Amino acid sequence: MTLSNTDFPTPSEGDDCRMVREILDLVGDKWTLYIIATLKDGPVRFNELRRRIDGISQRMLTINLRGLERDGLVKRTLFPTIPPRVDYELTEVGRTLLGPVMALVVWANSNQENIRGARVRFEAS
Repeated sequence: MTLSNTDFPTPSEGDDCRMVREILDLVGDKWTLYIIATLKDGPVRFNELRRRIDGISQRMLTINLRGLERDGLVKRTLFPTIPPRVDYELTEVGRTLLGPVMALVVWANSNQENIRGARVRFEAS
């Protein structure tokens, strides 16, 4: 793909580039991709999410889930049980992210050996 055949959106009057940047920062965050991918099959409890996402701390999961909930991508449901149960699931808007996120995950998985080799060659030169 070359720049000549790529249609980039042009900012129109009133567009808030900072808002777009904030959204891209959220979606491109290290943990957001994992969270979105983990929620693809439906609601998941907080602790189950933490177990499924290798390396994420409770604090980072909480921060990311709050950001995703604030932006309407994730829905939080609190069940008044003892102990309290909290489930997270993708909203309708959050589900629209599944295609791009899963495409990126597939791309990363299929290219990890190429990238690992490029890193080795770079370090050797």
